[in-house]
Amino acid sequence: MEVNDKSPDFSTTDENGKEVALKDFRGKTVVLFFYPKADTPG
Repeated sequence: MEVNDKSPDFSTTDENGKEVALKDFRGKTVVLFFYPKADTPG
């Protein structure tokens, strides 16, 4: 992907175990931040 590309729709679970989908935020600005799992190299 490149900067400003549209993301494919996806779903995941939040910190409470509730399923959330990208489409739940349609019309809002969404920032995705990816980071390595705690205590892992990289």
